[in-house]
Amino acid sequence: MTDEPSQRPDERFTLASERTFLAWMRTSLGLLAGGIAIVHLVPDFSTGWVRVTLGLVLILMAASASMVGLRRWLQVRRALEAGAPMPEAKELWLFAVGIGAIAVLAAVVTVLGIE
Repeated sequence: MTDEPSQRPDERFTLASERTFLAWMRTSLGLLAGGIAIVHLVPDFSTGWVRVTLGLVLILMAASASMVGLRRWLQVRRALEAGAPMPEAKELWLFAVGIGAIAVLAAVVTVLGIE
């Protein structure tokens, strides 16, 4: 990559990519906070093993989100620098399905009052 203005990626796209990366990091922090909170701050929510399982799944998703966000940011950066097509967003499906499954599980546990 050169520093000539005609060869550099547009700064707007680079900054947008960085904002998306930061959104992945915010998501990771939110999942981490939720996982810790469900394990330690909600003792009346179902049984211990349900709380710990749900909390650990959220914490593992938090770790995954930070790594996926970093990987995706690097892929987009390389694509912008090379003028190549943007990478596919397969990971987004994984997180959408994962968070949806956790929400359904939490709703079932709440409604059925699984002890």
